[in-house]
Amino acid sequence: MCGIAGYYLKAPNGHHARLTEMAQRLAHRGPDGQGFYRGERVGLAHTRLSIIDLAAGAQPLYNEDHSLCLVANGEIYNALELREELERLGHHFATHSDSEVILHAYESWGEDFLNHLLGMFAFALHDLASQQLLLVRDRLGIKPLYFSLDREGLSFASEPKALLPSLTRPEVDPIGLAQYLQNNFTCAPYTLLAGVRKIGPGELIKIGSDGLLHQRRYWSPLHTTPLDLSCSEALEYFDHLIEQVIKIHLRSDVPFGLFLSGGVDSSLLAAMISRHTQEPLRTFSIGFPGTSVHNELAAAAAVAAQIGAHHTAYEVNAEDLLECLPHTVWAADDLTADYANLPVSLLAERASAELKVIFSGEGGDEIFAGYGRYRVLPLKRLLATLRNPGTGGFRTTGLFSSEAARLFKPELLEAMDHWRTPFAHAWNEPPASWTRLMRMQYVDLRTWLPDDLLIKADRMLMAWGLEGRVPFLDHRLVEFGLGLPDSLKIEGRTGKRLLRLWGERFFSKAHLWSRKKGFTVPIRDWLQGQRLDKLSQSLAVSPGIAAWFEADAVRCLIKRQQQRGDRSGSLWALFNFALWHRLVIEDNSSIEPPSCQDPFSYFC
Repeated sequence: MCGIAGYYLKAPNGHHARLTEMAQRLAHRGPDGQGFYRGERVGLAHTRLSIIDLAAGAQPLYNEDHSLCLVANGEIYNALELREELERLGHHFATHSDSEVILHAYESWGEDFLNHLLGMFAFALHDLASQQLLLVRDRLGIKPLYFSLDREGLSFASEPKALLPSLTRPEVDPIGLAQYLQNNFTCAPYTLLAGVRKIGPGELIKIGSDGLLHQRRYWSPLHTTPLDLSCSEALEYFDHLIEQVIKIHLRSDVPFGLFLSGGVDSSLLAAMISRHTQEPLRTFSIGFPGTSVHNELAAAAAVAAQIGAHHTAYEVNAEDLLECLPHTVWAADDLTADYANLPVSLLAERASAELKVIFSGEGGDEIFAGYGRYRVLPLKRLLATLRNPGTGGFRTTGLFSSEAARLFKPELLEAMDHWRTPFAHAWNEPPASWTRLMRMQYVDLRTWLPDDLLIKADRMLMAWGLEGRVPFLDHRLVEFGLGLPDSLKIEGRTGKRLLRLWGERFFSKAHLWSRKKGFTVPIRDWLQGQRLDKLSQSLAVSPGIAAWFEADAVRCLIKRQQQRGDRSGSLWALFNFALWHRLVIEDNSSIEPPSCQDPFSYFC
């Protein structure tokens, strides 16, 4: 797990100093070393977090005659099998790095090599003979990759902050801001930074000596075919498949652990991983005692005890987490207003003291239909469709829909016309044979999952030098879960039916079939009294807030929160944006904030 960056210039003029600065801005992703390729038109940088082949896996990597050069972030889980196959084809390997198989696979199979890779990855591959540069992101978007274009050419990086040196002046993208405010995240290709775009899941960008950019999707969940399986057949198939997935995800030369919430997904991961390890699994949980939200510490502790894990639980208060906010905003970069960024970052900081790899359960709800929004009653769905057509009543209302006209300034209000476009596009992509439930899952797989959950999973961990692994997002599991009959996903008012049935071999029905409570952070409890006064003062002096929002309407939001306590989500999104604007637009992300700092101090 690493950071990558680089450029492809239209004319020979190597920006060697820029390449070094880009790498420095990704140092947190790769604390174990840096490497560079500096050509006349192409520059590649790599910051390394050593997971496989600790001694000899430094990058850039080259093929036998140095006609190919690679920098890669992620893990190729089937590297051992591919290496054997490629060696039989006559290839010679210089390292034991899992990433080296990318080079030789490309030599053997051309662009079809992507169909051979199992893993999470983002990489840049420079073909010196053809003078082409390939930028590739894994099928589900587990690993990030961003790019920008200017008169000189193309720049790319694992995080937007590394692209700031290539921008004339950082500015806010109004469409990206509208999406962020409505969704709590931006949808590919947009980001909050004007001129910075993210490569979508399963996409490849190719740029050659002609300077033209060719972009295509090499994989999509749309490839999924609905499965005609009985419950017993599906359980047997899943049992075989999940065994394969877990085994290859456990390949590592360093210690690993698990973030354990006590819910279905992380509980089952804990049980499956424990079956394949000799030492007790290292697990971590976090909770918020004395607040209005559900506390999962007891459930997590019970699971840990049952599987014999070495478990650590943290109880935190408002100050503990709010002081993490500046660092999490800086780390996220491609900003999300996801409350869970805070506890995940805190857990990552603690876990990084002893581990380099953490497993988590992202993807289980999308793949096996766990969310309540997949089970909305027909009448409510019909009303939502009539009010906001285009997505079948799904993803129809944004966070600021009721107050945008009063709150947003004209340029931002105009951009509001585009915030639902990614959802509508994804809703209408699948074939007519797909069910409504499959369409909802697909929309989330194309938007919410890569643009919110996986940003959190990548950035909050990589900020502390931790690799995150998400076995439920093996694309074979995704195709299996998405293609299941609806009756094996939802039963009455309960989702993830097949996963729960399969899990009964490990845990009690009472644990598996309890109502999904979700992981919630008590932000509403915390935005009151003196903190709300500080928030009001901070928003009033923020240049970012002044540029895009009407001051009177912001004051009305504060007053509404004081009176009813029902605008915590909106105010949280605004405060996150104000901090992001300060760190990125005003300060150019040049300095990493301390891990603990009063967020209101940025506006004094």
